[in-house]
Amino acid sequence: MRVGFIGLGNMGAHMAKRLLDVGHELFVFDLDPAAMQKLAEHGAHPLHGIDAFGRQQLEVIFTMLPAAAQVNEVYLGQQGLLALLQGQNCILVDCSTIDPHSAQQVAQHAQEKQLQILDAPVSGGTVGAKEGTLTFMVGGPQSTLQAIEPLFAAMGKNTIHCGDNGHGQVAKIANNMLLGISMIGVAEAMSLGMNLGMDPHTLAEVINHSSGRCWSSDTNNPVPNICPNAPASHEYQGGFASGLMQKDLRLALQAAQKAEQSVFMGALAEQMYQHLNLQQDPKMDFSAIIRLYGKG
Repeated sequence: MRVGFIGLGNMGAHMAKRLLDVGHELFVFDLDPAAMQKLAEHGAHPLHGIDAFGRQQLEVIFTMLPAAAQVNEVYLGQQGLLALLQGQNCILVDCSTIDPHSAQQVAQHAQEKQLQILDAPVSGGTVGAKEGTLTFMVGGPQSTLQAIEPLFAAMGKNTIHCGDNGHGQVAKIANNMLLGISMIGVAEAMSLGMNLGMDPHTLAEVINHSSGRCWSSDTNNPVPNICPNAPASHEYQGGFASGLMQKDLRLALQAAQKAEQSVFMGALAEQMYQHLNLQQDPKMDFSAIIRLYGKG
């Protein structure tokens, strides 16, 4: 298939590479020329602006962008994808994590221009993007998802249809709110055990064979050297940035406010990540939250 990909950051670059690896013809754009060049070395075609996507007769275009502001610019701008692609048979897939309301607005504008669009945020982090084990949470028509399901399969191991447009984003912010809360819980429990004199490796083994086990304990443990491949074992570099975790928690709080839904622990988690990001580089992995407890 002729596929476009816009946004080649830590996640997008790996996802795009997976599409190249299975033989799709790929057209890419990013504000960073070096990111495009890396994929060009593997056979991708670099484009030099969003407007160029309107001239390629692409079948599908994926976007992986930092926030709703960039999504609105890329899709809704005067030279955005919706204006460029009107009348073309091209499916649009936004894998960014944004608020559900913004995703629904973009979808409404796309439908007015008779374009098919899905919101498909992901879970699995940079490791999942590199290894092709992501989970896609998809909002939009199921028939549209089915038409391009092999593309999702090339980049991930789970593709879950969550409902109408915007519902992929609902699933993502709910999941990431839980992830942020669980990481804080693991950091607090590990810190307590260590301060009481217990060996952290033994404590982690107990937790991971008991009812406290979760992804934050057995795969991305916040204590260095518990999980060799976790960012904590590499000075908290790589992984999912604590600044992005705070952003996702803020999205969850905003959505909860609109729904008049209480999120007590989500609100506390957002405050803790805000405090952490004032003290350290927000590009560090979110497991660095353990540093608020004097560990890590």
